[in-house]
Amino acid sequence: KQSAEMSFLYGNHITKSGLARMTENTPQYAGVVVYSMSDIPLGFGVAAQSTDYCQQLDPSGNVVLHQADIGDYLRGLEDEIF
Repeated sequence: KQSAEMSFLYGNHITKSGLARMTENTPQYAGVVVYSMSDIPLGFGVAAQSTDYCQQLDPSGNVVLHQADIGDYLRGLEDEIF
């Protein structure tokens, strides 16, 4: 979802309400690649919950814990330039 994409690019975790789809049988703590709705890779993180548990999770629960994103590079450049 668009707002969740922007939130992830600013370094925040992804909640269930911001999740569009998830690969089946993803175990907890597995490394995951986060894609935009238009299938552009945005970054990667760790699955905070398994796929089965996510189905029962409340909308504000964390599903993916942020590790890195394409915005990290741009934020780093901004610090060096200014």
